[in-house]
Amino acid sequence: MAVIFLWIGINAFGSSRISSNYHVKAFCNNPLETEKKIALTFDDGPTEFTLEVLELLKKYNAKAAFFCIGKNIEKHPKIIKQIIEEGHLVGNHSYSHSKFFDFYNAEQIKTEIKKTDELLEKFTSKKINFFRPPYGVTTPSIRRALKITGHKVIGWNIRSLDGGTKNQELIFSRIIKRVSPGGIVLLHDTAPHSVLVLEQFLQFLKQNHYEVISIEELLSLKAYGIGR
Repeated sequence: MAVIFLWIGINAFGSSRISSNYHVKAFCNNPLETEKKIALTFDDGPTEFTLEVLELLKKYNAKAAFFCIGKNIEKHPKIIKQIIEEGHLVGNHSYSHSKFFDFYNAEQIKTEIKKTDELLEKFTSKKINFFRPPYGVTTPSIRRALKITGHKVIGWNIRSLDGGTKNQELIFSRIIKRVSPGGIVLLHDTAPHSVLVLEQFLQFLKQNHYEVISIEELLSLKAYGIGR
């Protein structure tokens, strides 16, 4: 009985921690990066707040990756177009972002991924290579689906938790304590407090001589074998 509980505990921990690579390989940072370079990623958009995020990124000459939900792409096609036109990366964050996504079977997951890819590909000729699972949870079904779709999983090693609290001071403090070369930051483009934290954070990075670069550049595509 103790062995069963231990297995359940290990499985639950591995599934919920994207950096564990328990079910799928996830690219969460570049540990080989020694220069002050970092990547920004935004989940759950596009929304009306994405426009404010784009303004700030332009102001600070920063590139980011937006992991988009399919149903939000349908609501805000003009915003997706703007994200791409301004030189940012778009990635797949499922179609529904359902609370039950990690209980879906491989066929359901594959369907969601392909549906979202098709929506994104209306705005770009580039293949959608990157996927971020909802809530950062991975499962054997996700692994099986990705084996078919061929997407690479992008995680993070600096989680802001801005989706769980509106306390800007807490979010900002949490991020800057974890900043280091080669890091990938997880933020959301879904609420005003996240936008305010983003501006503080971009100011902090500038003052501390950090360069915000794209996911592709940070992960060194050739070295990691995840190029187009």
